[in-house]
Amino acid sequence: MADATPRKPAKATLLILGGSAEAADLARAAVERFGKRLRVVTSLAGRTAAPKKLAGEMRIGGFGGEEGLAAYLQAEDVRLVIDALHPFAVVMARHAVEACAELSVPRLALRRAPWVRQAGDHWIDVPDAPAAAQALIERGVTRAFLASGLKDMAAFAGLPTIWFLVRLVDPQPEPLPLERYGLIFARGPFDAAQDELLLKRHGIEAVVSKNSGGKASVAKIVAARALNIPVVMIAPPAPPPGETVATVPAAISWIARHL
Repeated sequence: MADATPRKPAKATLLILGGSAEAADLARAAVERFGKRLRVVTSLAGRTAAPKKLAGEMRIGGFGGEEGLAAYLQAEDVRLVIDALHPFAVVMARHAVEACAELSVPRLALRRAPWVRQAGDHWIDVPDAPAAAQALIERGVTRAFLASGLKDMAAFAGLPTIWFLVRLVDPQPEPLPLERYGLIFARGPFDAAQDELLLKRHGIEAVVSKNSGGKASVAKIVAARALNIPVVMIAPPAPPPGETVATVPAAISWIARHL
């Protein structure tokens, strides 16, 4: 009878929890630097139909909470975890903290710096999506570019006086929970000049955005600045507890210290 006991991989595993542009850069750098010593696996949530191929191995889909992640860490002989999630993926970040603490697996958070207000910016700072919706109502906005992601879309439901422009990577199986909206499909990084034309073409009066930092989606912020359009800016959550770095080279140095 064949042995049904799971066999651990030949090399110890570095697990990158992906979701940010930095995760892809980190995977490539880690494979180049440590590929002979480490199996590099990047996990993606699977929210896009055709994610870009990353260096090393890719894992698509959720783990099943903290317990599922802990089971994966044990089964795959994961020695190091780097949380390079989207800055607003707070639930998954918490699961990583809990699972790594339970198994004493070293964990690092890679978090890029949020955007900083510049001259010419007209930001309306809010703590969350419901507050962003309220800010639109209070200012009498009738046409808004809703660029805060699908997860918080329900906060903008039931607003019949506002038409929303929504940009997505993939078509959705169900209609969005918005009264009035238009859809465009595109994958970043985006161009500021093109976003400026987009905002003009659709008569956008305000942009709603999460302050996720980085270069891939900053074009809409630059475009709003150029057009003197206000941005309802949702503040980023606090980074998860534990060691945090802001750059891929710093994350590579952390891996080197732990090998």
